[in-house]
Amino acid sequence: MPTNTHLLPPAAAAPAGAAAASFTAPDASFPGPLPGSVPGVVPIVDLDTGGVIALQAAAGDLGEGGSGHGDVVVLARTVLEVSRSEALLPLVLSLPTRAVISGSAALAPLHEALRISGRRPREIILVLRGGFAEEDRRALLAGLEGLRAIGYLIAVGDLGTAHVPPDLLADASPYLAVLSAGLMARVGRDPRRTALAESLAALARDAGAHVLTPGVAEEAQLAAVRRWGVRLAQGPLLVPGPSGRVHVPLPVVEPEPAGLLLGPRVQEFLLPAVTLPYEATAEEAVETFSGEPSITSVILVDEYQRPRGSLDRSRFLLAIASRYGHALHGRKPAARLADPVRAVPKTTPAIAAMQVAGRDAERVYDDLAVIDEVGRCMGIVRVSDLIRQVAGMQEMPGAQGPRTAPVTHGTRLP
Repeated sequence: MPTNTHLLPPAAAAPAGAAAASFTAPDASFPGPLPGSVPGVVPIVDLDTGGVIALQAAAGDLGEGGSGHGDVVVLARTVLEVSRSEALLPLVLSLPTRAVISGSAALAPLHEALRISGRRPREIILVLRGGFAEEDRRALLAGLEGLRAIGYLIAVGDLGTAHVPPDLLADASPYLAVLSAGLMARVGRDPRRTALAESLAALARDAGAHVLTPGVAEEAQLAAVRRWGVRLAQGPLLVPGPSGRVHVPLPVVEPEPAGLLLGPRVQEFLLPAVTLPYEATAEEAVETFSGEPSITSVILVDEYQRPRGSLDRSRFLLAIASRYGHALHGRKPAARLADPVRAVPKTTPAIAAMQVAGRDAERVYDDLAVIDEVGRCMGIVRVSDLIRQVAGMQEMPGAQGPRTAPVTHGTRLP
């Protein structure tokens, strides 16, 4: 089974009992005392699992009044202080737009602080805050590209109240979008602002960013955030209790009778996925398939490991081996021959996954890509394994409920 992916790439190996920086499936409470003794940080929580997946450095929250270089020095001190406390979770830091526009020299203190602390840029999310003049847009985007090239993950903050044009979500391609804390404070009380926050969350997701909702202080806000489909939140409602653990008020869902017959989750059948960058050529895909006869599929992924295309071994090699196939496709992107990815969340029950497989009669037995909570590829599941599991369930003594027809080519599952 492949190693689980993370919201952020893992930081330095955590000591025993410390929380992993994974956005996977920990227990409903933080699996060990949160480093709550760390000054000036607040936990960012996965609402579905209750796991803490990062820490936001509140001490570096500089708002819109940042002056540039001096503020970066404050961020550098924050990184050193948090790292000195052995808090190995990824960090979310606020970065004034003015500091990015000023050029790479203004950010030198932050780079040096990471080097001293032993942290890597890919363990840091930099939240862009503060407005900017239209004539500074080109310098801002160039600075963000430079930070992204170093390895930092980029976020846009204060959506809803900051003087930031919405099209920055398209131009900057942020990894994370943070709604305004001021806007979130009115959610559940002001219908207009609630509608605005919901629409901004949907806009950010459609633009390819994950969404973080700050300042969650009431259960009504938490219910609204869940209704929008947002997974990441932080605020007074999600702080460590006396035990040092974070307890997320989880909604009570009555199990449906039919849900009891859907079988185990697909993550129990997870196999390592063979992946290639989405820009890989058909020749590279041929080499991958040729290197190991047992490979049944190759998943094409983007820079965040999210599946964007699927190459079935038989169909792909048949296309390449056809007359003029290699000449036509060999040096072109393999995505030209890829099928749309059939992805299922890791918590999908076996029978539900088979229903996904049966939607396309021509691809019933194609591998299913299994994704984590933020849409990244964890591995694959073979439909044959699911069929064997379901058949075993039906043969169990006392099994009740409707039997599922065997999956065959040309059969659409109910």
